[in-house]
Amino acid sequence: MTGPCVLVVDDVAALTRALAINLKARGWDVVTAADGRGALEAAAHRHPDVVVLDLGLPDMSGIEVIAGLRGWTSVPIIVLSARQDSADKVRALDAGADDYVTKPFDMEELLARLRAAWRRSLPVPAGGDAVVTAGELSIDLARKKVSRAGADVRLTPTEWHLLEVLVRNAGTLVSRQQLLQEVWGPAYSKETGYLRVYTAQLRRKLEPDPAHPVHLITEPSMGYRFEP
Repeated sequence: MTGPCVLVVDDVAALTRALAINLKARGWDVVTAADGRGALEAAAHRHPDVVVLDLGLPDMSGIEVIAGLRGWTSVPIIVLSARQDSADKVRALDAGADDYVTKPFDMEELLARLRAAWRRSLPVPAGGDAVVTAGELSIDLARKKVSRAGADVRLTPTEWHLLEVLVRNAGTLVSRQQLLQEVWGPAYSKETGYLRVYTAQLRRKLEPDPAHPVHLITEPSMGYRFEP
């Protein structure tokens, strides 16, 4: 029985080989691609459980690849890039990436983030079938499904996990640190920019007027609250 499938997209052959060796040694089924077109084709054929993606590809930008994937799948995407500018990180996260790792990187840390991204995308075990209703929103915590005015809303795994933490604490302030640790992990406890980006994305998808949210409320300098 093979393990979860990871698609590694990078045009540096030595790095791709190193990642493939380490991932296979830990039970992952590895698919590789050296450019954007190959990545999109591989994703369509293999339906990977996680994608590790370099932004600097020879035929198209990694942002375009993210957009192409997000057109049909919510597979977790971890960007692996030498670009350390915060603007590049925000663009990638805004496009639909779930995590951003800068090169050079620690292999064990990358593998830990990969496992975390995959775990967050797994279905919730049967037994908790609560459905939360808030205005036009219907949030099925067991099935990990959201609808607005009867239409399904597609969320990335990270968007879902952030929403889930807030919904399970409905009406209660959840601190920024708690959200960062629960959704991204302890190493992200100071990355408050991630919260701003993902909360903005959720508001665009879920709020009647994203500029004047009624469900996803910011408590300045403190945290966030889901208001049913």
